[in-house]
Amino acid sequence: MSTNEQSHAGHACEEDCHSPAGVRKSHHSPEFKNGLSTRLNRIEGQIRGIKGMIERDTYCDDVLNQLAAVQSALNSVGKLLLEGHMKSCIIERIEAGEHEVIDELLVTVNKLMK
Repeated sequence: MSTNEQSHAGHACEEDCHSPAGVRKSHHSPEFKNGLSTRLNRIEGQIRGIKGMIERDTYCDDVLNQLAAVQSALNSVGKLLLEGHMKSCIIERIEAGEHEVIDELLVTVNKLMK
């Protein structure tokens, strides 16, 4: 991921992240989405590999190490998304007077930290 991609986290809410119909959407750049997709495809491959390890009766410690790697990769994706969300949607909603977004963010962060 490029420095520019990381600094903006590829997230730019064009109008706002809260549509009037109640359907919330993010507006990620194509580069950011491609980067996330690549990471998620890699994670998907790792999970398929773990499934194969279990089917082949691979030693438990080796499987657990692969699970830890997948969890770390998922956490990395979550951090990128959270950064973009905070730098765009959260700021925009606070500036619009929607201070309840802080409680929403806290719930989300607590879920990520479990």
